[in-house]
Amino acid sequence: MEDVVAPIIELDSRTPGAVDGRHVRALAFQEVRLEYLTSALRRLGIDPAERRALVIGSGRGLLARGLAGLGFDVVALDPSPDATDLARRASHGEAVEYVTAPAENPGLAGGYFDVVFCTDTFEIAEDLDRVVAHASRLLRPDGVLFYDTVNRTPVSRLIYLWAFQSLPFTRIMPRDRYTAVRLRTPEEVRAALAAHGLRNEDVCSFKPKSVLGLVRAIIARRSGKITDEAVPAMTGFVLEPGGRPVVTYLGCARPREG
Repeated sequence: MEDVVAPIIELDSRTPGAVDGRHVRALAFQEVRLEYLTSALRRLGIDPAERRALVIGSGRGLLARGLAGLGFDVVALDPSPDATDLARRASHGEAVEYVTAPAENPGLAGGYFDVVFCTDTFEIAEDLDRVVAHASRLLRPDGVLFYDTVNRTPVSRLIYLWAFQSLPFTRIMPRDRYTAVRLRTPEEVRAALAAHGLRNEDVCSFKPKSVLGLVRAIIARRSGKITDEAVPAMTGFVLEPGGRPVVTYLGCARPREG
């Protein structure tokens, strides 16, 4: 049975009080996304200054603004015009250009970006091969593709297909946002990358410090007891290098030489 007064579940929403699970997720993941990327760039000796980055699946622009803060000149691409508009409204003059276009047909010039970050994309894409084909095309020969996505395991299905989409008191997503077939194993992602000339170099699990904290944050957000911005402190996602990605994971890939 739903809450007595169930919240409106609506992505990229301007509706007062609506729960936008996509934005809640972006806020919760922001710190680990940037931590993983900056660590990889340091390891590769890549300075963000005067480099170009593309965020695919940028939503309200949170990650794009984070990359701009590191020194990148950023293009933020999202299929939702509402998300693009919300991202522009949230901008404070960062070096970010916001574009509305799907990952399957971004319509941008190839070989242009030092970094391409596919976020909130692989796990909802109907055609992963086409998404990766374009991401590879847009990457410079010495560039780096970053991604985060959701593994297909019994635990991830429980969380993403049931708790986040169906279960009263924890539902924060539209019911058709995720399906089992669109959840991607690391092996499937690695094969898709290889098919388009990219060598996967790393996979890194990440998870909340406390599952109970995550549940409490979701329930509190649904009930209106906290704002979106309070979610990260309650969830505290952390990287787990070397850990098996039971639910979510990050990765990076580079073009194969020759």
